Amino acid sequence: MDELWDAVVIGGGAAGLNGAVMLARSRRSVVVVDSGTPRNAPAGGVHGMLGLDGIPPAELLERGRAEVRRYGGQVRSGQVVGAKPDGDAFTVTLADGVELHARRVLVATGLRDVLPDVPGLAEHWGRGVVHCPYCHGWEVRDEPIGVLSSPHHAVLFRQLTDDLVFFANGTELDDETRAKLGGIRVVETPVAAVESTKDAITGVRLVDGEVVPRRVIAVATKMFARTEGVEGLGLPVEDTPHGRRFVSGMAGTTPVKGVWVAGNATDLTAQVGASAAAGALAGAHMNADLLA
Repeated sequence: MDELWDAVVIGGGAAGLNGAVMLARSRRSVVVVDSGTPRNAPAGGVHGMLGLDGIPPAELLERGRAEVRRYGGQVRSGQVVGAKPDGDAFTVTLADGVELHARRVLVATGLRDVLPDVPGLAEHWGRGVVHCPYCHGWEVRDEPIGVLSSPHHAVLFRQLTDDLVFFANGTELDDETRAKLGGIRVVETPVAAVESTKDAITGVRLVDGEVVPRRVIAVATKMFARTEGVEGLGLPVEDTPHGRRFVSGMAGTTPVKGVWVAGNATDLTAQVGASAAAGALAGAHMNADLLA
């Protein structure tokens, strides 16, 4: 067998990198495999990160990679196409044919967002189309905001602007929900498309042809853990109202001995700071487990 790492981390986002930092600082041999496709790449800045508020996503990850390397860990670009138990260890296979062997594995693959099927949304995702009031709300405060299909989002974004329109777009609204939406303009005519120029959203076009002027659209996405390439580990997944996630316990433990998960792959609603914290906790527990 080739070199046996103490840990392979699959995923180079906040959770994976922070888990690797904890392991490297414990003098564990650790390698991070980073596919280079972070979920928040379109965003202008990361928010809710104490001391780093507004840092560009790419800069945050570059700093994280540098920290892993500073403590002796390695970060390599690559796509994991296979991962499986191999005796008392694990084998992780990359698209270029390289095999990595490790005593422990941290799965921090993140998630993929599935937007509502409305033409024009995807083109402005992460800029004029947002999903998180805590990640993006301050930056779009006082703008004409349209909320698509999610009454919960409408209530959250109401405190950020006086110019809010809720587009039900087929969402059934009971009396209790309508009461919560009190004071918000509700449009029940179905949405046909989001109107925009090359750089900015200009409005929401309804099926009857009316265009409601808007500058920002807030949506609730369906979120699915990225499972591609790690199916061979046999990690259980579960469907939730938000999408699909890897099942995990305290500190990211899983039913598969020697495998942890952290970040959005298991906590679909975690922001960057929470994902980084989860990665650190998983890394610390992995180190302790290696001592057992």
